[in-house]
Amino acid sequence: MTNLYKKDSPFKVYISFKKYLDVLEHIRYNDRLEYRVNYAESLIDRTRNFKEIKEGFQDISLLEKHEDLIRLLLADLFPTGLTKNEIKAASIPLSNITFNYTERFKNILKDAGKDFEIELRNINDNEFYVFCCCLILQSYFKKDIKSTIPLYYDIPNKQGIMKHYKITVNSDFTEIYPTEHAKIPSEDIMDMLLENLDDFKLWKKYFPSQSWVLKGFTIISLVDCTSEVALSDLKSSMIEIDPEDLNPNENLTEIFKSYFDVAELNFGLMTFNKKEQKLDKLPIYESLLTNHILDFWINTFDEEIRKNTFDNLSHNSKPIVVSNVDNLDANVKQLPSFSILKNNNINSFMVIPIMKDNELLAIMEFTSPVAGSFNGLKLKKLEFFTDMILFSLSRFYFEKNYQIEAIIQREYTSIHDSVVWKFRNEAEKYFTASLGKKMYTLKQISFKNLTPLFGVSDIRSSSEKRFNLMLQDLNQQIDWLNEILTLTNSDSEKFMLALDVFENELNNEIKADTEQRFQRLLREEIHPFLQGKLEVKSSREVKSKIKNYFLQVLSQTDLFYNHRKKLDDSITLVNRKLADMLDENQVKAQDIFPHYYERFKSDGVEHNLYIGSTIAPDLHYTSKVIHKLRYWQLKTICKMELDFQIFKKDLPIQLDIASLIFVYNEKIDIRFRMDEKRFDVDGAYNSYYEIIKKRLDKAHIKNSAERITAPGKITIVYFGMENQKEYLDYISKLQKKGILQHDVEFLKVEDLQGITGLLALRVSISQDQSIK
Repeated sequence: MTNLYKKDSPFKVYISFKKYLDVLEHIRYNDRLEYRVNYAESLIDRTRNFKEIKEGFQDISLLEKHEDLIRLLLADLFPTGLTKNEIKAASIPLSNITFNYTERFKNILKDAGKDFEIELRNINDNEFYVFCCCLILQSYFKKDIKSTIPLYYDIPNKQGIMKHYKITVNSDFTEIYPTEHAKIPSEDIMDMLLENLDDFKLWKKYFPSQSWVLKGFTIISLVDCTSEVALSDLKSSMIEIDPEDLNPNENLTEIFKSYFDVAELNFGLMTFNKKEQKLDKLPIYESLLTNHILDFWINTFDEEIRKNTFDNLSHNSKPIVVSNVDNLDANVKQLPSFSILKNNNINSFMVIPIMKDNELLAIMEFTSPVAGSFNGLKLKKLEFFTDMILFSLSRFYFEKNYQIEAIIQREYTSIHDSVVWKFRNEAEKYFTASLGKKMYTLKQISFKNLTPLFGVSDIRSSSEKRFNLMLQDLNQQIDWLNEILTLTNSDSEKFMLALDVFENELNNEIKADTEQRFQRLLREEIHPFLQGKLEVKSSREVKSKIKNYFLQVLSQTDLFYNHRKKLDDSITLVNRKLADMLDENQVKAQDIFPHYYERFKSDGVEHNLYIGSTIAPDLHYTSKVIHKLRYWQLKTICKMELDFQIFKKDLPIQLDIASLIFVYNEKIDIRFRMDEKRFDVDGAYNSYYEIIKKRLDKAHIKNSAERITAPGKITIVYFGMENQKEYLDYISKLQKKGILQHDVEFLKVEDLQGITGLLALRVSISQDQSIK
C-alpha cells in the first residue's frame, strides 16, 4: 500500500471525492433550481462508473487518468472567471501532491522550471507528525485547539528571485477516523499531550504511524507574501546574533533580492568609526558584501574630503537614490566617482546613511547592473525595517564590546577600571583580527614610573588561635569517640588505646604529622567500624550517638570543625567588612586621580595603589596627587579601625586587627603577568619594594621583642625625615578631628635581611566610637 507522504505520519491517506459527491447529492434532491439539480445529477452520473473516486485511492496516476473528469467535477470550486487571478489547486491533504491548478498557479510552476519540486517550507519531520496528530484531536475528538504552524511554499520566478506564498487550506472535503489499530486516548492524556507539543516520541506512542485514516481532498489557495516573508527574514537575520559566533546570514543578499524584487542586486554595508572619522569594513561580511561605492569613499578621497563628507551626512542624512546613472547631469559624469559606477557595471543604486540620535552609525549601499532597479518606491520599503537595522547595529556594537570584555577576562583577568582602557585597546585589535580570520599576538601590558601605596589591616594572632581551636576540636572528637566506643563490645578496645595515644600527643608533644595520622586512623579504621555498627543490630542509644557524632564531622576531613568554623566565620566576616569599606572608599580615591587598585583577603585585608601619569595620560599629574592619596589612605584605614571596634563585638570569636602603611618614594613599574593573570612589579630593582612589604609583616621595634604593629594603633613605616614630616601633618589633621589620639611614637624598625634604616610612626585610634 503506497504512502502518499514523504514524511512519517499517523495517517493512511486516501484521495477521495466522496464528501463533495455528497454535496452534489444534496443539491440533486434539495435544490429548488432545476438547472442546479440537472448539473449535480449529470456530474454524479459521470462518476458512477469510477468507484475509486468515491471510495478512495492511493494510486496518484489516477489523478492524471481522470484529469478531465476531476476538472469538471470541481468546476464550481474553481470558477473559470478567476483562473488567471487566483493561485489555487486541489491537494492531497498535507502533502506536496497538488492537481487541478488555476492558470495562474500553472504559470508560476512553469516559470519555476521543470526540475522544481514544490515542498512545504520550514517544517521538520517531528513537527509535521505532531501537527497531524493535532488535526486528529481537532477533527475527530472536537478539541478546541488552533493549529498555529503557518504553511508556506517557496517558488522561484523566471528571474530566479525566490517568491514566498502563504497557504490557506480548505479541508471541508476530508474526513478522519481510526483504524482497528488506533489507540483512543482519554481526556487526561489528550491534555497531557497538548502540554508537551515538543515531545514527538510521546505523541507517536498514543498515535502510532498509519493508525488513522485521512480520506478526501483539500483546496489550497496561495497568497503572494514575498515582501512580508523577506521582511520577516531580514528582521530574523538581524536579531539572531550569536555572541559566541558572530557570523552573518549568508542568504542576506538573496533576501534583499526577494524583498526589492530585483534579480541582480548587490548589497554593501560599512560601520562608521566616530572616533577616527572613517568607515570600517565588517570582516565577517567581507566575503558576502559588495561595497563598490563605499570602497571608493575609503580608498580614493583624501582625509579632508572624507571628513567633510561625513560631516555633511551627519547634518543632511538624506539617502541618495539613482534609478538610471545614464540620466545623471553631465557635470556629475565628469567626476571620478562616475567612472567607478561604470567600471563596476552599476546602472542603478541607493546609498543610505543609518542615523541614530543625529549620529552616523553606518552606511548601506544597494547596486544593480539593471537600470531602473531602484527608485523612490524601493527606498520607501526600507522604512519598514529601519528600526531593525538600528537594532542590529546596536546589537553588533554591544556584542563587540561584550566580546572585547570577554577577551580581557579570558586572556587577562578582572581588570580595574583605571587601567582597562589599555587592555581594551589591545583586545580590540585582537577582536578585529579574529573577525578577519587573521592571527594576532596580544602584546604585554605594563605601566611605568608609578608611585606605590601599600596598606594592610592584619588579623592578629590568627595562626595561634587556629592551632588552639584545632586542639579543642580534636579533643572534643576524641571524647565523643571514647563515649561511643565504651558502649560497644570489646572489639573496640584497640581503637580506645589508639585514641589515648593521640590525646596524649595532642596535649603534650604534638608533632607535625599528628593531625594527618589521626585523620588516617579515623578514615581507615574507626569510621568504617562505626558505620558497620549502624548496619547491624545495635542498641538504639549506640545508633543515636553514632548518628549525632557523624553530624559533627566535616566530611572532607573526617574531623570535628566546630571551634575552627567559628574562627573561620569570624575571619570571613572581618575580611568582608574591611574589604567592603575599602572598596567603597576607593571610589572616592579614584576621583582624586585614576590609579590602579588591588586588594587581597587572607587573615586580614591588604591593598596596593599604583599612581602615575602613564595610567591616565590624558590628565594633568603632579606630586600633589600623591599627597592627597596618602592622606586618603591614612584616613580610610583609621575609619576601618573605628568601624571594626564596633562590629567586632558580634563576632563568634573575638579578634583584633593591627594596621600598617608603608611609604615608598621610588618609582616602580608594573607588568601584567599572563601566567598568573595579575599585575606584578616589573624588574629586579622594583622587586626590592615587594621584599620590604613581605618582611614588614612580622618586623619588630629595633632592640625589642615588640612587633611594630599593635591592635588599636596605626603604624606608618618610611625611610626619610621628609616622609615623617608629611605624615605628622596628616596625623595632626586627624587628631583635630578626634580620629587619632595624641600619643605618637617615633620608632626604629629592626634591621631586616638586606634592609636597614626603616623608621616608623605609631599612633592610637580614638576610643570614641561615635567618630566617623
